[in-house]
Amino acid sequence: MTAKLKTVKAELTRRRHLPVPEQGKWLASVVRGHEAYYAVPGNSKAVKAFRRHVIRHWRHALGRRSQKGRVTWERMLRYVDRYLPPTRTRHPWPDKRFAARYS
Repeated sequence: MTAKLKTVKAELTRRRHLPVPEQGKWLASVVRGHEAYYAVPGNSKAVKAFRRHVIRHWRHALGRRSQKGRVTWERMLRYVDRYLPPTRTRHPWPDKRFAARYS
């Protein structure tokens, strides 16, 4: 998770001056991809932590866009609600998965 967050942070630094909708679409795909792989039962805390860190990095990058670039958490949470998908467990428990295939 740390390595992926480092790459997200570096990419956000590179994409800092793009419009917010473009950044939001890109970050949404990153979060969805991470959840598609890691959102298994019992791993929800780590998936939520990844999303939370992505939000913090995004807020920091938006705040660095100008000298007066303070992005309040109220505004940031509106961006998050608009662009980032909520976290949820994407895969069932293994016994449910196997019971559906092999009865």
